[in-house]
Amino acid sequence: MKEKTKLTPWAWVSSLYFAQGLPYVAVMTLAVIMYKRLGLSNTEIALYTSWLYLPWVIKPLWSPFVDLAKTKRWWIVTMQSLIAVSFASIAFFIPTDYYLQLTLAFFWLLAFSSATHDIAADGFYLLGLDSGEQSFFVGIRNTFYRLAMIFGQGILVWGAGALESGAIYEFVEKYISWTWLVSLLEPTKGNIPLAWSITFFFLAGLFLALSLYHKAVLPKPSDDVMRENITPSKLLKDFWETLYTFFAKKDIVLILFFLLTYRLGEAQLLKLSSPFMLDPVSQGGLGLDTSTVGLVYGTFGVAALLGGGILGGIMVFKDGFKKWIIPMAIFLNITDLFYVYLAVAQPENIYIVASCVVTEQLGYGFGFTAYTLFLIKVADGEFKTAHYAIGTGFMALGMMLPGMIAGWLQEMMGYTMFFWWVCLCTLPGIFAAYLVYKKLDPEFGKRK
Repeated sequence: MKEKTKLTPWAWVSSLYFAQGLPYVAVMTLAVIMYKRLGLSNTEIALYTSWLYLPWVIKPLWSPFVDLAKTKRWWIVTMQSLIAVSFASIAFFIPTDYYLQLTLAFFWLLAFSSATHDIAADGFYLLGLDSGEQSFFVGIRNTFYRLAMIFGQGILVWGAGALESGAIYEFVEKYISWTWLVSLLEPTKGNIPLAWSITFFFLAGLFLALSLYHKAVLPKPSDDVMRENITPSKLLKDFWETLYTFFAKKDIVLILFFLLTYRLGEAQLLKLSSPFMLDPVSQGGLGLDTSTVGLVYGTFGVAALLGGGILGGIMVFKDGFKKWIIPMAIFLNITDLFYVYLAVAQPENIYIVASCVVTEQLGYGFGFTAYTLFLIKVADGEFKTAHYAIGTGFMALGMMLPGMIAGWLQEMMGYTMFFWWVCLCTLPGIFAAYLVYKKLDPEFGKRK
């Protein structure tokens, strides 16, 4: 039984999944761009920010305890409050002398809080909606998660760049002329740490508002209760059984090979794509400013990523997963060649740059559909939810490990050779897709 509430699911599903996507974008993309603008090397950026994947890698380890202690609603509101504190702390320490150590510590807290929020939000979605509503709102939740990516990688990065350059200050001074606002924004012109500090303070305020909003509007489903009848020892026993049944699956070696290699090249490219666009032409980059990167990569690129994912879903629904897994693996990986072209040609025409980025992200979105469907197929069985969570942990590990060395490899090779290396690293993923293809049922994923 679901509690009858005054507000429809429209009042909270969209905002809940927007809140789920934004911290992940902040950890994975905003942190990379911010540290690049603050002067860190690509080796340091890739190593430090890749470690931030770890909470998503190991979240299956503590997900049962989120089920046992408190309610999903409590976890959601508490984690959103903790995320707000993390954003505020990052903002506060950016202008300090020890900004790297202190901001990384709070990025860790942010990542842990966000991974825990993911567990609670996904569980609450199942408890707060009946089966029909779950089917209806699955597209809504995915759309708002992607909108969070556009907001974080696009609008926020553009805003930080506009603060860095003084564009916002000049606009306010010319067209709004509020003395207090002009005085507030004037010190941001040319002050990169202050510009990013304001950006993260904005995020802190946004998440404080979201936590208060969700505390007020989230329903209280009758099933969302503390599970008092389950002891820690039984929980631990169930956890080990879940883990055992996952690794006892047929073709487990192939499963792990696919999960860890399918995005081997893309994991390295994603970590260096923003630094490549920001680095000056003399260092092999494209020499773009922060706002332009936010517009090209974070807005148009993410929109293409979303479009590719939709296209992939339509194709599989029409023809089945088996027909499309190899084309998806090829499209995901072959579009990395556009970055080789950008590194060789270093075009000054922003439309050429945007076209290459959009095409690569379109291929990535289309190809990533295969990864999602493979996770669904692997998770099928008695422990479906838990096995899916373990699969996403390996998915995060497949991004974390290659990303850690990507910056060092790029600085050793230069951008052109690095992107050729990325293209070489795509071959194991294509081979893994071929091995999976041989074992797939032609009807899997096809409309009934």
